[in-house]
Amino acid sequence: MRQTLARSLTSGGLLLAASLLATSLFATSARAQTGGEGLSPTLAAVKKAHTVRLGYRESSPPFSFLDQSGRPIGYSLELCEAIVEEIGIEVDDPNLKIDYVKVTSDDRIDAVLQNKIDLECGSTTANAERGKRVAFSPLMFVAGTKLMVPKGAAISGIADLKGRTVVVTKGTTNEQAIHAVDKKLSLGLNIVTALDHEQSFQMVNDGKADAFATDDILLYGLIARHKAQEYFCVVGDYLSYDPYGIMFRKGEPQLSAVVERAFRKLGSNRDLVPLYNKWFTARLPTGERLNVPISLQLEEAFRAMDDSASANN
Repeated sequence: MRQTLARSLTSGGLLLAASLLATSLFATSARAQTGGEGLSPTLAAVKKAHTVRLGYRESSPPFSFLDQSGRPIGYSLELCEAIVEEIGIEVDDPNLKIDYVKVTSDDRIDAVLQNKIDLECGSTTANAERGKRVAFSPLMFVAGTKLMVPKGAAISGIADLKGRTVVVTKGTTNEQAIHAVDKKLSLGLNIVTALDHEQSFQMVNDGKADAFATDDILLYGLIARHKAQEYFCVVGDYLSYDPYGIMFRKGEPQLSAVVERAFRKLGSNRDLVPLYNKWFTARLPTGERLNVPISLQLEEAFRAMDDSASANN
């Protein structure tokens, strides 16, 4: 998987993604405030409420999902919790509380725009279209659309699904990617939608769809979580390029600076790669192991976040 994705991305594409993800991060150099005055709207509201609202997903392992007790956990949530610490420094409140708010792929952007959450901690692709409405953190993962199909189904790629049913999760970039390839190749696909990744998975499991199209890492996570490696596999070429980021409100340079500062602290402390390994190569708290090594692109992006003296020697 790592080599295939590496070959599919050009250095120009990586630079474009990094530029997109960092668009709002360099507009200002914000400093910590001791009062609500002078803070950006989100930070002022956080200071007043002593709370940061984190949007989480129920079925996007290992980024954002529920453990056996129903508690939100995951790679994206740990990154968001590091941002919360940095927000606490910015608003001079080291004891900020966290309110976890459930979001779906379909309502997550609106949750940010409508001020229902402060940070969206899921598996969200940062692209130019979304960048017109919301802001994103530095790059935290690189994925791409692939297909989950039953083993033994004689499906090795999208062309084998001509005239058949493909399920996608509503509100995802994967939905757009499947419609685009269907039109380009004149496949006559029956494209159906489900509200979340779990429902999409179950549609294939129940025989109501021939394939589930979403980001490859989410497919591996769902298969592992259901202990279904014997029954399903991930196939096909990449049908899209999806750089992930933490999503938050656009037009707040001070908040953007706080988000980037949190990433740079993690990068300078060499915490980003161990954090990645915790969720992608080690055994998850729910018992599964994905065994997905870090990609060269993401490793380079993390290295760029290192501001330590040794990194500049």
